[in-house]
Formats: sequence, structure tokens, C-alpha cells
Amino acid sequence: MKALLIVTGRGLGGDAAIALNVIKALEKRGVQCDIALDESAPGILFKKNGYSWHKISIPQAGGHAATKASAIKGALKLISATFKARSLIKKVNADFVIGVLGGGAIVASLGAKFAFKKAFSLISTPLDSKVCPKFNECFILPDLDKFKLDTLPKNTDKSFYPLSDDFSKGNAESGLLKLKEYSNFDESKKTIVFSSGSSIFKGMIDGVCNVADFTDKYNLVLIGLPLKDEYLDEINKRNIIYAGYVDWVNHLFKFADLAVLTDDGVSIQEALTTNTPIVALTHVKWGRYQNMAGVFKGAIIESSVDDVVGNVEKAFENYESLSENTSKYAKLCLEASDVLVDKMLKKLE
Repeated sequence: MKALLIVTGRGLGGDAAIALNVIKALEKRGVQCDIALDESAPGILFKKNGYSWHKISIPQAGGHAATKASAIKGALKLISATFKARSLIKKVNADFVIGVLGGGAIVASLGAKFAFKKAFSLISTPLDSKVCPKFNECFILPDLDKFKLDTLPKNTDKSFYPLSDDFSKGNAESGLLKLKEYSNFDESKKTIVFSSGSSIFKGMIDGVCNVADFTDKYNLVLIGLPLKDEYLDEINKRNIIYAGYVDWVNHLFKFADLAVLTDDGVSIQEALTTNTPIVALTHVKWGRYQNMAGVFKGAIIESSVDDVVGNVEKAFENYESLSENTSKYAKLCLEASDVLVDKMLKKLE
């Protein structure tokens, strides 16, 4: 059996990680997988893991930040993108198609419809959640408000973010050894990891700088690649460990005492699997608010960027309670890939 995964994004962030984890779960079950990315995507995460991909057109409307203008612009490109996807589905002779978020989910839905193939979509934005359920079965991810509903709309189910089996193998000692490579790391201090995913947004820069300006009692570790190079100017002025784009984040989370993350995406679940309490910064990515604290109740403290110092202190004051609640979600998060893939394959029977 063969699956084609059509993935939105650049092939290096959360969208790609979700797709990669689904692929690995499918491969464990003997399913061959092909990948399609937008022709402009560098595909770094897939390349690092030994996967090649097909280049097609995957228009994006801006995800959670989509405007009416960006949605119209994306829709105009959708017609040719749909038929490129249809051609690829037929070329690789896929038995079914999986669309991963945003434009990838929509292109997969339409391309599979015209190719007369079964499709599934992983959805998390206002636009893909409106379009995809009209064409095929969809799995709502935690970012979408509908995830919190007891009764789901027609053609939808819900799923936690699929994670890699390897993430549970995070090793605190390995994280410590990596951090010791930085001259400003102090083993006697507690460690806080700051991350907004593969890309560093301005709000995360402001957040880590706010903590650095207030106290020097923590190791502050910032990971990711800045959306603008000048963001790092502020980091270089302060006692902050900038680790860049890391492939040892499971070891880092396992060692860290606290994670300050954006209120969205895979990183939230990754930290939960390592039993790391979380402060979630809201309105950092394009001003959006995802309410992950409402999904993972008791394991996350929400905070604005301006209030991050107080909420970091609050997290350490309530550390035992936060840790107990993170452990409740760890097993659910680690099982998400297998549960999701098994549901898909059962629907194909």
C-alpha cells in the first residue's frame, strides 16, 4: 500500500515534523510513503532524515493569520495546484492521500477528489477546517477551537499531534553535556528553554530578554532560527545561550526545568512528554491565541510577553502541581501517532 503526503510549509518546522512522524508510523505498518512539498520548500527536516520529495505547488493563505486578501490570492493559485496534485497522485499510484495542514490539506483534498482516491486531512486553521471536511475525513489538531468540542462536526475526528517514538528517549545527561559546550552555562542554576518552534518570532525574543533583564538566576536557552537576523542583536547583549536550530530538543527538554513556548504546535506536546512544565506565551505568532492551557489543563500557565517574568516565577512556585499534570498527558501524546494512523488504516478497510 502507498500513501502520498502533501505537506504545507517549508519542510523544516512543525508541519514537516507532523508529516514525518505520520510517515514513520505508517512505515511501521508496511505502508510506503511519498512526500510532496511546495517547489520553494528547502525540505531540511526531510533531507536530514533521508527522505526525498516531489515538488508541486502548495499555495498558502497565511494559516491562522489568513486575511480575506491572502485567502483570495491563495484561492486563485489553487486551481493549477489541484491539478498538479492530481497528476502526482496518479503518477506515484498512491492508494490514499494525506494532507498536512493549511494549503497542503486543501490541495490534498481537492487533488484526491479529482483523482478518485481516498484522502485524510490533518487540519488546524480556520480555512482548512472549513474546506476539507466537505471532501474527505479530517482529524482536528489541538490548535483548532473545535478540538475542545464534545460533539464534533460531520466528517471530523480529533487527534493530538503525532510525535516521534524517539522523543520519549530524551536523556537529561545528553542535554547537560550539550549545554556544557556553552561558556555561559552554569550547572548550578535552573534551566529554562525558550522556543517558538523552528522559527524565532519577535515576541519570543522580547520574552527571553525580559527574563534576562530581571534576573540572572537561570540558564536561559533560546532555540530556533530568527525570522529576521537583527532579532539576535538583543540576545547578544545579554547573558542568554543561543543554541540555534537543534536536533537534540528531546534531550534539552528532558534536562530543562521549565519551557517557555508559544501557545501552539508540536513543541507543547514534546515538552509534555518529557514531563517539563510549560509557560505558554500568547499572541506571539501573528497575534493569534490558541488556548493550549484549555486543552492540557493544569500543565500549562498562560502568559503575555509582558507578564512572562511573573509567570515564570509562578511556574516554579507551583512546580509540583504542574509536573503532576504534565505526566497525565505524556502517554496520550506519545501514543498519538499510532492512534491516528490506525484510525486512518481502519477507515481504508
